[in-house]
Amino acid sequence: MLLKSHVGLPKKHMPFLAELKQRARRLRADTFALYLAARHPETPWYAKLFVAGVVAYAFSPIDLIPDFVPVLGYLDDLILIPMGVALAVKMIPDPVLAECRARAKEIIANGKPVSLAAGVVILAIWLALAALCILWAYETFR
Repeated sequence: MLLKSHVGLPKKHMPFLAELKQRARRLRADTFALYLAARHPETPWYAKLFVAGVVAYAFSPIDLIPDFVPVLGYLDDLILIPMGVALAVKMIPDPVLAECRARAKEIIANGKPVSLAAGVVILAIWLALAALCILWAYETFR
């Protein structure tokens, strides 16, 4: 990861990197808080729908623009996800968001959250894509 290694950078860039790391941690915590808010009964339906899309995209290993595409590959990670999280935060009622942020902080402090269902769904998608690629290769080269 680019942020972990700042050896050789001038000292004036250190606070910028520390601030960037702090923003990334806050974004991760807010994304998890949004996940909890999407499951909260007092969250409006339109916010639940939008939050579900943002959280699924943020936690998914599949990107709109693949990361190996120079410059543009990280565009969605640097711009789209923070914008989506910021818009989703504005859709959630303040008391619900405060409660979900507190729960997220507590859960993260006790250990990383794990969702078996989400892992199974992502694994199933990758296996289906692999099967389709194998089927395509078989049909193409036989």
